[in-house]
Amino acid sequence: MNGILQTEIHEQPQVIERLIDEEAVKIQGLAEGLRERFQYVLIAARGTSDNAARYAQYLFGAHNRLQVALATPSLFTLYHHPPRLKGALVVGISQSGQSPDIIEVVAEGRRQGQPTIALTNDPTSPLAEAVECLIELHAGPERAVAATKTYTASLAAMALLSAALAGDEERLSQLKTIPEMMRIILKEQSKWLGRVERYRYMDRSTVIGRGYNYSTAFEIALKIKELTRVITEPYSSADFRHGPIAMVGDGFPVILVAPSGSVFADIHQLVAELIDRRAELLVISDDQHLLEQAQLAMPLPPGVPEWLTPLVAVLPGQLFGMALAEAKGLNPDLPIGLTKVTETL
Repeated sequence: MNGILQTEIHEQPQVIERLIDEEAVKIQGLAEGLRERFQYVLIAARGTSDNAARYAQYLFGAHNRLQVALATPSLFTLYHHPPRLKGALVVGISQSGQSPDIIEVVAEGRRQGQPTIALTNDPTSPLAEAVECLIELHAGPERAVAATKTYTASLAAMALLSAALAGDEERLSQLKTIPEMMRIILKEQSKWLGRVERYRYMDRSTVIGRGYNYSTAFEIALKIKELTRVITEPYSSADFRHGPIAMVGDGFPVILVAPSGSVFADIHQLVAELIDRRAELLVISDDQHLLEQAQLAMPLPPGVPEWLTPLVAVLPGQLFGMALAEAKGLNPDLPIGLTKVTETL
């Protein structure tokens, strides 16, 4: 019988289709009303949602020429000295919509007269009620403690908003191909998932990504930590060279998120040095040559536009974390010491 987490991982193609069907027209209207009202984007988020915000930094920067800043909620809730938000589109991302610190950031944005948006899976949540505009994720109930489908739905929602703000119908068409790309990955998982047993005794690792998939490195690292208790640190391939690479030695597991695109050559160059250091390479990529150099190859389908690769590249990481938890005798549906909803100030 499939576990809860496994079921929710496999629901992601339908979730993205439902989100596009339910929200695309609404988001186009929202974008029309927002265009002249802000100069930059400020996002408040925690945990998995914070990783979605990292994607937004590249997405809105590259396609909308917008600077994206990540909020520091403690300035609003603990220090009680929020910054001036003039010119900001204030966005709160929270699957549950319950965390007081995220709510306070968007509430302050509204008090200062700035446009506010919530991305949440609960349209009746306090976060949804605190903002001017709501984008519902339409993921359905997410019962597993580790978020999966609400994460990719958050990415897709921001992709819709970015395309709508730019008036780019071609990018909307590209987004509509993503559910089928997800299905390909989920269908092909059996070719490599059984080999995760090899890492049963792994107790530390790192995940490397760059550009759009800097967010993916953080999200995969979080899933591994949540599900398996393995110390896993995320880095960009650039930052990794500035010191952390010193920890790599014989057999050290390095997970590389390396789909084709502008940053592929940089990550490929890093691989040569990792091989020299005798690292254990786990590779998520659509490049066959790079996959052939891995001890564990997790293929991606070809042809995914780079700006959308985070929606598909995270799936092998989710599956890896789930399988590794099972290999270690842990319950991936109920990670030790965690609860589904975390509320912070």
